[in-house]
Amino acid sequence: MAQNIVYESFAKMEAFMKDVFVKVGVPEADAAVCAEVLIESDKRGIDSHGVGRFKPIYIDRIKDGIQFPVTNFEVVKDGLATAVVDGHDGMGQVIGKKAMQMAIDKAKKYGMGMVAVRNSTHYGIAGYYATMAAKAGMVGITGTNARPSIAPTFGIENMLGTNPLTVGMPSDEEFPFVLDCATSVSQRGKIEHYERIGKTMPKGWVIDNTGNSETDPSIALTGLTKGTAALAPLGGIGDETAGYKGYGYATVVEILSAALQQGNFLKALNGIDASGKKVSFHLGHFFIAIDISAFVELDQFKKTTGDILRELRASKKMPGQDRIYTAGEKEYLAWLDRKDRGVPLNESLKKTIKQLKEEYKLDSYSFSF
Repeated sequence: MAQNIVYESFAKMEAFMKDVFVKVGVPEADAAVCAEVLIESDKRGIDSHGVGRFKPIYIDRIKDGIQFPVTNFEVVKDGLATAVVDGHDGMGQVIGKKAMQMAIDKAKKYGMGMVAVRNSTHYGIAGYYATMAAKAGMVGITGTNARPSIAPTFGIENMLGTNPLTVGMPSDEEFPFVLDCATSVSQRGKIEHYERIGKTMPKGWVIDNTGNSETDPSIALTGLTKGTAALAPLGGIGDETAGYKGYGYATVVEILSAALQQGNFLKALNGIDASGKKVSFHLGHFFIAIDISAFVELDQFKKTTGDILRELRASKKMPGQDRIYTAGEKEYLAWLDRKDRGVPLNESLKKTIKQLKEEYKLDSYSFSF
């Protein structure tokens, strides 16, 4: 399907999203945080978690009453280096940023800090929070559970969320090392992106209830919602390509996102009650910050990290390949490519933005479409 792509500036799209958030009841300061996290995804070239998810994941859920625009960030247990937070189904980005900042502040005092969160909502790209720690001279680790999508190895039922296990570390290069990826082969947001652009999925991303691959993104998304399809764990279907590893890591994230804070898990995160009514997702997250200076001088750490990354990229290439990447590099290159052009918008997104502009009477915005 041909796509008529236009670009709008990051600043304009961030401001527009902030103003729509305010229109649906999000306090202005919190709306700015939510828009900042979303636009950061587009800046990094992660189109599955930016402007494309703005309306269906956040605005629609607020309107449906399953996510609250005003965030009640309650610290229910506060230790020296640890804390447990209840987000009361507020804005996930606001909860996530405050929780990681708590972990960073604790790490500055005690060397390490960890905050576990319950009753939260989708918090955007996990890499945003890991990068917060990296910018503060720390190792940042975060994870979140999510609505069931992944089938256990040798299973066909979607039980686990896409459950990213995300790590950020500073280096002496222009960008930090940030590994931000789902514990499934792909994730729901990418399938949504494929549906928007009319692209067929590769085999092995999604399995149906017979265990066969599904390549139509529309059928896959319907099946994921109805429970008749599931994402394959990282490593793939079965155990020949080590799918049990992705399954295992997804389970680690599920436990750390539920057991420490006594939150919901697995099928309880479906977002639908027994009668089929939409309900809050009650997601769990965890945030870890490790102060590098408690172990070694920060500049020494950055230099060693940079040396490791540079040696990896300089190693022998596969025939036909001219480049090896390290985590965070492609996102940095995407930023260099997009910083002067802005956010790419396809026909579906243009239609959505027009709809929101009219619905919330944001006539001051002038777009190029």
